[in-house]
Amino acid sequence: MSVQVSAIMLGVADVDRAKAFYVAGLGCEVDQDFPGFVRCRLGDGSSMLALYEWDAVARDAGVSPEGCGFRGVSFHHITDSREQVDEVMRAAQGAGGTVVKPASAEEWGGYSGFFSDPDGYLWKVVTAS
Repeated sequence: MSVQVSAIMLGVADVDRAKAFYVAGLGCEVDQDFPGFVRCRLGDGSSMLALYEWDAVARDAGVSPEGCGFRGVSFHHITDSREQVDEVMRAAQGAGGTVVKPASAEEWGGYSGFFSDPDGYLWKVVTAS
């Protein structure tokens, strides 16, 4: 058996705000919508994205809800062009995200930038061309 990621669950401070960011702002499609929990489709071939109240995620895992700063994880959106990188970065910022590192040419020949969602989760948007 190999490991697979069926869904990524993010603990968020405000489920409605996170839903607006990912659905209205970035075009995700709602799969399930309950008070305090939303699950979205990210696109063909991608995992699902679940948004759940921060404290509820901590309770579910049996850990303290305290914590801040870099969480040691980032999500990567790989695109086909620099124009698509710029488009995703603009959409994220327009939806209430924060550009953490503006998109720019990389030493290795690609092009990438980082944004964070309203709860501070980092997303890298990148193309190899």
